[in-house]
Amino acid sequence: MASQVASVFAGIAQAPEDPILGEGKPLVLNVVRCAEQMLINDPSRYKEYLPITGLAEFNKLSAKLIFGADSPAIQENRVVTVQCLSGTGSLRVGGEFLAKHYHEHTIYIPTPTWGNHPKIFTLAGLTARTYRYYDPATRGLDFNGLVEDLSSAPLGSIVLLHACAHNPTGVDPTVDQWEKIRQLMRSKSLLPFFDSAYQGFASGSLDKDAQPVRMFVADGGELLMAQSYAKNMGLYGERVGALSIVCGSADVAVRVESQLKLVIRPMYSSPPLHGPSVVATILRDSEMFNEWTVELKAMADRIISMRQQLFDALKSRGTPGDWSHIIKQIGMFTFTGLNSEQVAFMRQEYHIYMTSDGRISMAGLNMKNLPHLADAIHAAVTKLK
Repeated sequence: MASQVASVFAGIAQAPEDPILGEGKPLVLNVVRCAEQMLINDPSRYKEYLPITGLAEFNKLSAKLIFGADSPAIQENRVVTVQCLSGTGSLRVGGEFLAKHYHEHTIYIPTPTWGNHPKIFTLAGLTARTYRYYDPATRGLDFNGLVEDLSSAPLGSIVLLHACAHNPTGVDPTVDQWEKIRQLMRSKSLLPFFDSAYQGFASGSLDKDAQPVRMFVADGGELLMAQSYAKNMGLYGERVGALSIVCGSADVAVRVESQLKLVIRPMYSSPPLHGPSVVATILRDSEMFNEWTVELKAMADRIISMRQQLFDALKSRGTPGDWSHIIKQIGMFTFTGLNSEQVAFMRQEYHIYMTSDGRISMAGLNMKNLPHLADAIHAAVTKLK
C-alpha cells in the first residue's frame, strides 16, 4: 500500500456548494426527440470539429429568432453571431471581448440578478457595479431607482439587461418602461448587453418576449445579446447558446467576428456539434418550428396556471399579506418575499427547499405538491412575521 504523500494542494479550502444547481429531470420535448432521431438516421452526418464560430446555420437562425426575420440589422449584415456554451459561455465570451476591445470596463448589473453574472464578468476582466431593480416593499420593479442609477452611470458604461422573465425576481419592465430605458441608455451612450435565457418560456410568445431587444435594434444602435436554448428547448445538458453583436456597419461586424475568434480559440477552441444541430433542425423546418411553439406555449401556460393556483390557495387560506406579486411576476421563478428565517422554517418543518432569498422555481410546482407549499407558506408567514 502506497504511503500517503503530502499534497501540494493540501492548503486548499473546501469550496461551498452551489446553492442553485442540482439534478432534476427536465421534460424532453417531442419535437427535440424527433429532431434527434432525424440526425441519427442521417448517414451523411460526421463528427468533424465545427469552425471556431460554430454551426453557421444555427448562428443565422438564432439571430433571426431573437431579432426577427425582417430585422434591418440582419438585412444590412450588421449582426455577427457565434455559437457558445449556452448562456454562461455567451456572456463570458462577450465579457472577454469587451474587456479587450471596448473603452469602458464597467458593467452595471441589476440588484438582484442571477448569481453567476458578477462572477462571469469579473473573471472576464470587467468591473461589476449594480443598479437598482427590485423593490422589496412592492415586490415589483424599482423603476425610479433604476432610472436614477443608470442616469448617474459614466458615459459609455455597459449595462446588463434581462431580455424577459428577470431571474430571480420574475419582474419585468412594461413596454413603456422599456422605451424609457432605451431612450435613457442611448442618450448616455450606454452599451446594452442583453441576457435572453427565457425567450418564449415567459409569455408563451417568442415575438412578445423578444420585443424589448427588438426595440433597441430598431433604433440603429449597437448591442450584445446572449442566448440560451436550455429552457425554451429543454436542452439543459447540451449547452447550446449564441452570442450576437449588433454592430454599426457590416464592415465593423467582419472585424468584430475576427476578434471573437481570437477570444474563443484559446478558451475552448470550437463548440459542440449535437445541440446546435438539433436546434437548427427545428428552426429551419416550418412544421417542426410550429410544433415547438405549441410545446413551448404549453410549458409557459402551465407555469402561468401554477402561479394563479398558488395565489388562489394562499388567498383561500387567508394567508396574511398581499400575494398578488405571484401572478404579476413572469417566467420560471417567483420572488416570494419570504425572509431567510421563514425559508429555514419551511425547510425544517415542511421539507420545502428554496434559495435563502425566497426564490422558488414555479416549474417545480404541480397539482400534487402545490397545497403542501401553500400550507408551508401560510404557516411560515403566520408564525414568523
